[in-house]
Order: sequence, then C-alpha cells, then structure tokens
Amino acid sequence: DSCSDYGSRDKPGTALARTVPDGNVLFPDIFHTDHLLFYERFKAYQDYILADCKASEVKEFTAEYLEKVLEPSGWQAVWRTNVFEVLVEVVDVEYSALKAVVRLSEPFLCESRVSTFTLECMQELLELKERQIPLQELWVVYDESGEFDQTALAVEHVRFFYQCIWRTWDEEEEDDFDYFVRCVEPRLRLHYDILEHRVPSGLVADYHNLLSQCEELYRKFLNVRNSISSSDSDSEVENVSMVEGLKLYEKIEHLKQKLKLIENPLLRYVFGYQKYSSLQAKGLRPRGTKITHVVSSTMMASLLQSLIRDKLCPESCGEELEIQFHNDPLAAVNACYEGDTVIICPGHYVVDGVFCIADSVELEGYGLPDDIVIEKRGEGDNFVDCTGANIKISSLKLVQHDAVEGILNVHHGKTTLENCVLQCETTGITVRTSAELLMKKSDLYGAKGAGVEIYPGSTCTLLDNGIHHCKEGILIKNFLDEHYDIPKITMVNNMIHNNEGYGVVLVRPTMPSDIKDASAETTKGIFIFLEETPRTSKFNIPRQEQLPECITDELELYEQAEISEQTEGNYEIANELGATSARKSQMHKKRLSELGIAEADDNLMSQEMFVSIVGNQFKWNGKGSFGTFLF
Repeated sequence: DSCSDYGSRDKPGTALARTVPDGNVLFPDIFHTDHLLFYERFKAYQDYILADCKASEVKEFTAEYLEKVLEPSGWQAVWRTNVFEVLVEVVDVEYSALKAVVRLSEPFLCESRVSTFTLECMQELLELKERQIPLQELWVVYDESGEFDQTALAVEHVRFFYQCIWRTWDEEEEDDFDYFVRCVEPRLRLHYDILEHRVPSGLVADYHNLLSQCEELYRKFLNVRNSISSSDSDSEVENVSMVEGLKLYEKIEHLKQKLKLIENPLLRYVFGYQKYSSLQAKGLRPRGTKITHVVSSTMMASLLQSLIRDKLCPESCGEELEIQFHNDPLAAVNACYEGDTVIICPGHYVVDGVFCIADSVELEGYGLPDDIVIEKRGEGDNFVDCTGANIKISSLKLVQHDAVEGILNVHHGKTTLENCVLQCETTGITVRTSAELLMKKSDLYGAKGAGVEIYPGSTCTLLDNGIHHCKEGILIKNFLDEHYDIPKITMVNNMIHNNEGYGVVLVRPTMPSDIKDASAETTKGIFIFLEETPRTSKFNIPRQEQLPECITDELELYEQAEISEQTEGNYEIANELGATSARKSQMHKKRLSELGIAEADDNLMSQEMFVSIVGNQFKWNGKGSFGTFLF
C-alpha cells in the first residue's frame, strides 16, 4: 500500500501544484505543499508517520516513514536558510539523521543577502556540513511526471512537524502517553484554529510569548545541566548550579502547563487569558458640559417630536441640553466624554469596529430591543469592551458575527445591562477580575462557549434574565489560587435552559478530598455530575450582611416571594460555591500557619464568598443544572 493518499505513483502526472520562488534569481519552480488541509496533515501524522509512538521514538518512526516514501536520489531542491538560497541536487538520504546528502547543481544558482556566498564559499560550507542538509531546509523542485510527489509531501511533513509541532523538551516527556494524542493533535488543531481566525489575537500573542520564554529558559536549563554533568567535584559552585537548575526547571514546568492549557481546544476557553486593556478614559470635557448623542439612520419629524417629548426635554430637566446627531452608533460612542448619553433610535445598524467604552456613559435604545439592532460584521476579536467606572446599556439588541471573542467584556469598573438581547457567536459576557456586572431582564443566547464567564475577584449580579442555547449557561472560573479573591455572585429569578452542557459550571483544581470521595461520585471524563436535590418549596441561603447598594431593595422583594416548584439546582450551586469558598479559607489559614501565625481573626483574614442563589429555574440543560469541572 502507498504511504499516503496523495500523488499515487499509479497515476500518470503530478497531483500537486507548483509555485514560483520569490527573489531575483531564476530558480526552477517548486512543489506547492504548504497549503495542506488540517485533515491531510492529521491523517499523515496519525496513520503513516507517528501512529502510537512515544515521544522518545518520534525520530525513529519518522525515519521509517521516510525510508518507504522518500526517493534516495535523483531530485533537486532549493536549500533555504535565513541568509541564502541555493539550488542543490540530492544524491543520498541519511534517514536516521533526517538529512539529505547533496551537491551543488549545475549551473550554480544562489541568492544571498550578502555578496560573499560565491561558488567556492558554498562548496566550503557544504564540506563543513559533510554535505548533509536537514530535510526541513529543502524545498523540492517541481516535476510534472508525478515521480517525486511522495518525496515533496514527505519533506513537507517533516518540515511542518519540526517547525510547528515539535518542542525541544518533548523528548524528555514521560513515555507513558501516546505522543500523537497528547501533543501532536492539540498543537495541530491550535495551528489551524489560529490560521482560520478562531483564536483571539491576544491569546495568540500570549501563546507565542510563552513559547519563546519556555524555549529560552530550556536552553539555559540545558547549559546548567551540562555544566553540572561535566563537573566531577562537589564544590559550592556546583551546588549553586543545582539550585539554579531546579529553579529553571520549575519555571519551565509552569510555562509548559500554560502552553498545554492554550493548546487544549476546551481548556483554552475555560481558563481564557488575562487581557489588559489599553483604553484611556477621556474624562470630562474642558468646558464641563455633557452632551446627549442621538443616533438615527434617518430623522423624521415625528420621531424628533417623540424624542423631544420623551427624552430631550424631560420636565425634571432644569438646564438646556446640548445635542449631537449621528447616523452611526460607533461614531456616537467614540465622540463621548464622561457623563454623556447616547440615545439610539429604532433601526438596524451594521458596524465594523469595536465599541470601546472607557468613560461613564449611558447607551439607551429608544424603543424595544428587537427594534434597535446593532450588528457586528467583519472579523474581529471584540464587540463591546467596557472599562468605565459606571456604564449603563439598555434596550438594545447586539448581534455578533465572525467573532473569536465574547460579545461584551467588562474589564474594569461597573457595567449595568438592562432589557437587552444578546445574540452571541463565541462566548457571551465576560466579567474580568475586579470588574462588576449587573445584568437585569435581558436575554442572552447562541454562545459557543459560556453565556456568562465570571472571573475570580469580580462581582456579578444576574436578575430576571434568560440564558439559553449556549455551550454552558454560566461558568465560574477557578478562584482557589492564593492570588485570587473570591467572586461575589448573585443569581435571582433567572431562567437558564436549553444549554448544551450545564446550567452553571464551577472550574477548580482537583483537591485531595475529591480523590478520596471519587468513588462516591458519578464521574465521566473530567466532569463530576451532581444529582439534583429533590424539589422543595423554599431555599434558605445564607447571605453576607452587606449587599451591593444597587440591588438591596430588589433582593428583599425577591426573597419575600415563594419559590416555585420548578426552581431546581439553586441549593446545589450555593452549596458547592460555599464549600469551595470554605476550602479556600482553610488553605489561607494553612498558609498563615506555615508562616508562623498561630491564630488569625476570621473576620479579617477569611474571604467568604457572597452567594445568593434564589428562585432560578433550570430546564432542559444537557448535563443538568450544575457541574464541577476539575483540572
């Protein structure tokens, strides 16, 4: 059998395309192989090259594959480096070394960034390399006969693997795992997700930065380790080197774990990344005035009269209003200063940009949300970014397309969302650390991730909302790390239904108690399925004494009402969040004890989670009301 599905030798002529090399020298055309689809590379690595090999066997398996498909001689290639390109002819292949034995082609064709690479210099360089060139540095010259299709594809697979998949530290990974499943597949998927703009640009930048850091630290670690192994003495210098090596090793392992989180297609969105917004607030205008911005694609006399009656000349207004008119909501928001108001009239507005709101402004739809639609078109990471101290958005419908990040991100400050409809594309609303969200009487659906993501140290209040037809309803990120504060979460009278996974998911690391009690839980993969508590007429959920001022009155009204029999999962969520909060408190006290602090004032040192989970209804969620994601 052939070792690949492309370019079978049984068919006359090549099945591959050709490409003309760039540059001033007239090199012959080369095979165009860098356009392969995900499934083509996946099939090649899984079925023909790596199979079920271990990390330490990668080179051996690759050599065996090359012996079957690579022509040992008789083909030309362009040898490319960062400094020069030169045409060579392959006369033999050292399969075990993944190198080709070459000689310069006649006539001599070379293009260099420096003029010193003459024929004699290149001959000398080849002699120094014993005429052996790594296969990944060769681009096979095009041949229409089809005889060298397999060779071109084999070289491409080797080149892509060592440029995009292989890491210098992989060989030291444990051999208890299938290398393809553990490393190749997630890295290959990430590569194509990035190519197809399915990963936020910030996360891509984080990944490449982490990769560079890890490679640099690993080089330092190898130097330290080699210096220790070459020394025969137990000198103080060697002891210092061992300590330095251990510190480097710990840093490398930490970076490797971060890389693996991003490489995993599920975990990269579960854990996300810290995005530091560079938005700068404008503050008040120099004159101190506040402007009302009116947005309408066309302004009719009747609409203007209604606006004047309802919004622009309220009876309570004791001063003259300054008004600016716009036909684009994005332009109106960009023109805002601290304290401005944007009134958006009915219409369907298509924007190709990001709403960056860094000041305390109010966006208000004039009418019903379904009549005031703002649709995001074009590829882009964000739709709405909020960093203002007090932002209010009401009576709008936001529709997201072709996105790789959530529909609304609250990075800093407080954002209030009321009577809105959010049609999501990827994740829904993200409440970052130290930010606050108050979401009331709104409808959110369509997120391929979580409808609402709650970060550690944030405040999230959800009242009378619908969250449905998402991957997960609400995702509460891990807050057990000592650097994180416990989030404050309030959920009252929300309808969370028809989500693919859970209504609410808590992400946290596996603790010893989880392992001990694992036999008592029903497990599947890395999720723990929790049975629902029998329906009761009312839940009594403990609360902190002080609540956010904006919701105190509403919560008192809600808690006076009886909770219907349809509300399920409220107790499970509050109980698990409370238990996790207590676990963090215990960890905190243990750290204090290790520091020599015998006793701690619970009122000062404990971080109790504020939890009020009352009156929510959970229906038709694929995996149930509540689950815990352990990692």
